[in-house]
Amino acid sequence: MYNWSTDTTELKKNPSAYAIFRLEQLINFGLQGERLSIADLRKYWDKLVLDPAKRRALQILFTL
Repeated sequence: MYNWSTDTTELKKNPSAYAIFRLEQLINFGLQGERLSIADLRKYWDKLVLDPAKRRALQILFTL
């Protein structure tokens, strides 16, 4: 995953913030061959800022 507008080296210093950022980017902008960690998805579900339709679809798929 490459994000040109965010300094990920600073985010990696805070593992939970980086995990939330990474999940949001993967879900909102495409997986590009990567897989989502269901454990991380469940762990950070309440903190994720997602498109409402994608949030509902993930809830249905993974019954979160």
